[in-house]
Amino acid sequence: MTERPLPREFFDRPSHEVAPDLLGKVLVHGPVAVRLTEVEAYGPPGTDPASHTYRGRTKRNAVMFGPPGHVYVYFTYGMHYCVNLVCLPEGLGSAVLIRAGEVVEGVEAARARRGPVVRDRDLARGPARLTVALGLGREHNGLDACDGGALRILEGDPPADPPGVVGERPPVILAGPRTGISTAVETPWRFWFAGNPTVSPYRRHVPRRRSSTSGV
Repeated sequence: MTERPLPREFFDRPSHEVAPDLLGKVLVHGPVAVRLTEVEAYGPPGTDPASHTYRGRTKRNAVMFGPPGHVYVYFTYGMHYCVNLVCLPEGLGSAVLIRAGEVVEGVEAARARRGPVVRDRDLARGPARLTVALGLGREHNGLDACDGGALRILEGDPPADPPGVVGERPPVILAGPRTGISTAVETPWRFWFAGNPTVSPYRRHVPRRRSSTSGV
């Protein structure tokens, strides 16, 4: 694995340009390294209704308005953390959500966090699982992934061909709608490696139904 951290300039671009270029890169925290196989881009305020920054800066999303290359960790559904990498110059509020990857180092450490019977392909298959496998939480919000510290993003190496495919060739990158969002549902800013078993399944947002016993 190439140990060279990505330069900050890599992230100083629109998130939908950064996102596909992140595929194949390696996110490292402590003993665990994950090669990225699926990501989603979220745009700056006023441009992307699905982004946390759409309505402007808040205490929760402040890191997204910081320098590019920093990590934005947020809590969701009252039980999960998700990790993002900030894009664009400081003050513009954009990021890429890291959705899935292949654990390429520290498999046993990742399994200790995720559970002893979890299959290798599922260790970091989905944004919450990936964050658990890497041992990331709220306390890591705002860390710099470009300074060579304990949390860093590396160049990495190309992933292996999918099962049943033989030959040296670049993996195919696909693009499509983002998963589980209720607005801007057709924006094709989810990017993934075709045929890679660690990519999470696409799920369209399903509105919650009000209980029939709640009264009127």
